[in-house]
Amino acid sequence: MIGRLADGFSWGVATSAYQIEGSPFSDGAGESIWDRFVRTKGTVAGGDTGDIACDHYRRMEEDVALMARLGVDTYSFSIAWTRVIPDGHGVVNSAGLDFYDRLVDTLLANGIEPCPTLYHWDLPQALQDRGGWPERATVDAFVHYADVVSSALGDRAKHWITHNEPWVASMLGYLEGAHAPGLRDWRAALPAAHHLLLSHGRSVPIIRANVPGASVGITIDCRPTVPASSDPADLAAQRHFDGFRNRWFFDPVFGRGYPEDIVATYRDRGRFEGARPPFDQQGDMAEIAAPIDFLGVNYYTSLTVAAGADEIEDTGVAPGPNPPGGHTEMGWPITPAALSQFLKRVHDDYGPDRIIVTENGASFSDAPGPDGRVRDERRIRYLSEHIEAVADAAAQGVPVVGYYVWSFMDNFEWSLGYSQRFGLVFVDFATGERTPKDSFHWYARLIRG
Repeated sequence: MIGRLADGFSWGVATSAYQIEGSPFSDGAGESIWDRFVRTKGTVAGGDTGDIACDHYRRMEEDVALMARLGVDTYSFSIAWTRVIPDGHGVVNSAGLDFYDRLVDTLLANGIEPCPTLYHWDLPQALQDRGGWPERATVDAFVHYADVVSSALGDRAKHWITHNEPWVASMLGYLEGAHAPGLRDWRAALPAAHHLLLSHGRSVPIIRANVPGASVGITIDCRPTVPASSDPADLAAQRHFDGFRNRWFFDPVFGRGYPEDIVATYRDRGRFEGARPPFDQQGDMAEIAAPIDFLGVNYYTSLTVAAGADEIEDTGVAPGPNPPGGHTEMGWPITPAALSQFLKRVHDDYGPDRIIVTENGASFSDAPGPDGRVRDERRIRYLSEHIEAVADAAAQGVPVVGYYVWSFMDNFEWSLGYSQRFGLVFVDFATGERTPKDSFHWYARLIRG
C-alpha cells in the first residue's frame, strides 16, 4: 500500500534520445560522441550501437499511444543536440528540430505534459573535436543550443531540465573512460564537470526568457553512502566519496560553491595547482547557482564505502553479501530506505522548492512467456518499495512533487549495450515489437488509483 502523496503529484516515465531513437544520422543530423564511441572496438558490450535502438524516431506516435494507455501525467525525454545543430554551434537543422516539435504536439494531444532535457550525454562530436566539455567554449555552444530549442518549443513545453547527471557525463566520460568520449584524465574531468554546471546556470535565464511560465531545473544523480565500519579510515573514505559523488555537484547548484574539503584533497592529489581550481573563474559560482524551480534527483542504489575505495564506486563494499532487498541485474543492492533518507537530506541541506524523482527503476531480464505475458514481479516490487520511500519522504515534509520511472521501455544501456532491460515495455530488438510488461499494467493501476 503506497502512502499518500500530495494532490497534483506527477506520475511519469523517462527516456533519453540516444538510448531509444535510432536513426542517428537521419534528416541531416550530425555525429555525436556516442556515435563515435560505439564504433571504437571494445567500448560497448557485444559491439552494440544505438543506430536502431528502439526505432523511436520512426515509431514515435506508436510509443506515445502506449504512454497514453499507461496514463502518465509527464514524459521526460531528452533532445539530441546533433539533430538540432549538427556541428554543435552553427546552422540550425530545421528537419531535426521538427521531430521534437511533432513529439511535443503528439504528447499534448494525448494529455501528457512534455518535459524536455537538453543534454543527456550526446555531445556533438564536432565540439569534442575542439576539446569538448573541458573547454569553456562548449558552455557558449550549449547556451546557444538551449536558446534555439526553448525558443522553438517553449510556447508548449513548460517544464525543462538543462542537464541529466553531470557526474556521469564528466566522470564516466572524461575520468573513467567507460562512457563517451572515453577519456581517462582528472585534468579533463574536473573542468568538464565545471563547464556542465556553468552551462546549466547560464541557460536557466535564457529558457525563462523564451518560455512563458517556465519551470526549469537540473537533474543530479545521487549515490547515498554509509561507512563500512566506525574505523576512522572508513569514516574518512565515506566522507570523501560523498564529496566526490554528491556534494561536488549539489553544493554549487545551491550556492555553496565547491566543498572545501574536496577542493583541498583534489589539490593535494595534484589535480590542479593553486589555492582554487583554475577553471573556476570569477563569477562562475554565482551563475551556476541561478535559482531553479525544481531539482531532479535520480536514484537507483546506495553504497557502503571502505578505506581505499573513496573514489571507486564499483569496488565499494556492498552492504553485506546478501542485502535484505537483494540486487538488480546491474548488481546494484536494492535499498529503498536510502532514497527516503537522501530526499530528506537534500531538503534539509539545500531547501529546493520542489523535488522530482526524475529517474528510478531496475534492470531485470524477464521476457515474454509462451502466452506473451512478461511477468516482471521483481520490478513491480522494486518500484513499489521505492514509491513508498518517496511517500515516506513526503510525510516528513519533503516537497517531492513527482516520480518518473526509468524507463518507459527497454533500450540501449550505454556501454552495456542491450544486455540490461529497465523498461515497463519489453522491446524485441530484432523486430521492434513492443510488449507492455506486468509492471506497465501495475503502474497504470497505481496512477489511476
